[in-house]
Amino acid sequence: MELIYDRCAGLDVHKKTVTACRIYPGSSGHTTKDIRTFTTMTPDLINLSDWLAQVDITHVAMESTGEFWKPVFNILEGSFDVILVNAQHVKTVPGRKTDVSDAEWLAGLLQCGLLRASFIPPQAQRDLRDLTRYRTNLVQERAMVVQWLHKVLESANIKLAAVATDVVGVSGRAMLQQIVAGSTDPATMADLAKGRMREKRAALEQALTGRVRPHHRTLIADHLTHIDFLDERIEFMTQEIQKHMDEHFPDDDEALRLLDTIPGVDRKTAELILAEVGSDMSRFPSADHLASWAGLAPGNNESAGKKRSGKVRKGDRWLRSGLIQAAHAAARKSACYLASQYHRLAARRGKKKAAVAVAHSILIDVYYILSRREPYRDLGPNYFDERKKEATVQRLTHRLEKLGYTVSLKLTPAPLPA
Repeated sequence: MELIYDRCAGLDVHKKTVTACRIYPGSSGHTTKDIRTFTTMTPDLINLSDWLAQVDITHVAMESTGEFWKPVFNILEGSFDVILVNAQHVKTVPGRKTDVSDAEWLAGLLQCGLLRASFIPPQAQRDLRDLTRYRTNLVQERAMVVQWLHKVLESANIKLAAVATDVVGVSGRAMLQQIVAGSTDPATMADLAKGRMREKRAALEQALTGRVRPHHRTLIADHLTHIDFLDERIEFMTQEIQKHMDEHFPDDDEALRLLDTIPGVDRKTAELILAEVGSDMSRFPSADHLASWAGLAPGNNESAGKKRSGKVRKGDRWLRSGLIQAAHAAARKSACYLASQYHRLAARRGKKKAAVAVAHSILIDVYYILSRREPYRDLGPNYFDERKKEATVQRLTHRLEKLGYTVSLKLTPAPLPA
């Protein structure tokens, strides 16, 4: 087999050690292999870099094992062409039973050009990823604490969540503070409702009639304090993300505004998309490649003419989660294509699959919006009916006939808009 790289190395990375195999032409013209194990402490990783540079290694390959590859990559990034390989692509290859043979096998595959490199964004984008992912963790933790608060209220016979959509909103928060303060008068607490909640004061009075004990007040007060802390940290991280983008991505303000035109996508989701994907779509050959990389493309598993499970592959879970949330938000929009797509699929395939399909559509929109630098253009809620008008007319006519009606259609052209 033709050799693509004559000076390369393979690394088998673990938490405490790195086994390295370097391959290079020897003095006699034959290929030489050297194998050595280093610790993952920074001084020893610098020794690893020097050891590879001694024989003019140009390319280095290693598997993406959890977070353990990052310290090694940080040291080698500026000196070598580092290729990060998806472990699933090489784990099924036989003949590797030890760390030494793992490193040697990677080096041999790299030498022949048989490894496909994973996408590693630039340093500034990786830093932005850390910030947006941490903010996502804070948001998820806040949602978890709100659920804990719901459980305490249910335990105390307080059915506030059955009346108020958000129990920690302005009205709900004022009522919970009165409960913590020791108030037991439901009418007084219900009168604290603000805005449209005041129309539900009768229901609120019944919902706030409970059996609150001292330990309930303690738990409610602590959960509210925890939520306040998380709100403060989320706001702080949002400001840090904005500072980072202003410093390193000053030209991406336009991209944020363009992404914000997609139904269901707000600024935080747009920041997440740019952190995970970036604004340069040239690194992805097509929109389908981007969807596959993100884990939002339908699976393709067919053999001997039989199609097996078509579930989506594992991809960028942070991006996929954010886009599915955006899909649920888009489904609540009125008079838009994405909402129409969601409800059309949810009726047949279920809400979860419909959300994944809409998330896929949003990501395809992201690809073309960032590629063309154009805002989102909605196809309209009637797109599916307009696409096949005759089929829609026949289907609705058939439904009326099944109900016992005789249908006579008179087709007249619609008046032109003024």
